[in-house]
Order: sequence, then C-alpha cells, then structure tokens
Amino acid sequence: MNFPNIVRPATADWLKLPHAEPGNRIGLFGGSFNPPHSGHALVASTVMKRLGLDQVWWLVTPGNPLKDHSELAPLEMRIHMTSALADHPRMKVTAYESVIGTPYTARTIEMLRVIRPSLRFVWVMGADNLASFHKWQNWRSILDLVPVAIVDRPGASLSVLSAPMAQAYEKHRLPEEDAALLPDMKPPFWTFLHTQLDENSSTHLRKRGRLACL
Repeated sequence: MNFPNIVRPATADWLKLPHAEPGNRIGLFGGSFNPPHSGHALVASTVMKRLGLDQVWWLVTPGNPLKDHSELAPLEMRIHMTSALADHPRMKVTAYESVIGTPYTARTIEMLRVIRPSLRFVWVMGADNLASFHKWQNWRSILDLVPVAIVDRPGASLSVLSAPMAQAYEKHRLPEEDAALLPDMKPPFWTFLHTQLDENSSTHLRKRGRLACL
C-alpha cells in the first residue's frame, strides 16, 4: 500500500494514537462531535458493553466531507468537549485523523490497520448515519476492512431495513444476540444494536445555542 508521509504527532496527547495491548478489541467511533452529546455517549457505552470491547476510540475528525463546515467548532474545542463527555478509563479521544491527513473513514481505517496490525478494530456508528452510509467515499471498502456495529438512534430504526448498505449486506448481518462475536469475525459482518433512545443531536444543540444568543 502506498501511504502519504505521516507527520510525526505533536506532543499533545490528543494528536497521538491511544495505547492498546496486542489483540485488544477496539471500537472506532468517528465523527465531528460538533458538539458531542449524551446520545454519542450512549452509542459508545452500548458497543463497549455489548461487543466486549477493550476500548472505544473517539476519532474526532477535522471535518465531515459530507457536512457544511460553516458552524464547525475548532478541532481543539471539540476534543476538549468530547474528552469531558467520554469520561471513562476505557474510552480514548484522539484527533489522529488530522495527523494522517485524511477526512475519509475508509482511508483512516486502512492506515490504522497498517499502523496497529495487532489490534482488532470494529467501526462504530449511530444508525442516523446508516441511511447515507452508501454516500461515503469507498464505503464498501469499510465493510471489507473491519466489522461494523450500528447502534439505534431516534427515527433511524427502520434504516436497518431500507438503507442501501443494509440491503446490500443483508446476508452478512450478525444477529443482535450474537453481537459479542463481531470483533472476532472476518469482514464484511455487521450488526444492528437496539438500545434505549436518546433524543439529543448535535444539530438540535447547535440550533438551541443559536436561539439562546438571540
């Protein structure tokens, strides 16, 4: 594989990859977290418990290529807010995507598997992203690289039936009751986890913040 030269991480801890022991099961939870909220925390805690993960890495992206950046808070501010929310010894927050220089999930996962080949990664996302997952760059390669865990979100329960990704990979869906097996399975397996629903969303919180300023 031909990778760009990787910039040596700065001294800030959030520009480094978290430590993990060989063989650890790591959930990769990516997003702009603009701002992070209790719904994100519920997704992270659900996969950590249900999949038996050793850690969840919150990958705070410099910016989602599919979203408007006009209201995007500075990266360091989002890192600090996310770190305050992900207050658990097995949850780690990093902006390593800004170091490797890619905003695309497929590329990030590809590079992490090269940098940390001894770890078992699972891609983690809320179901509110499932409907548009097929619009992500090289989305099929994500499923070819790592297992995927999707956690239910308000208004997204039916996406597991209607989303192009769910339909294309229906035969590779792991039953929810077997979710703990997912980190050890060879891609392209995925699972959908039902849980209590948290109505918070970053869009709603940003809107509420704008209204408060009026």
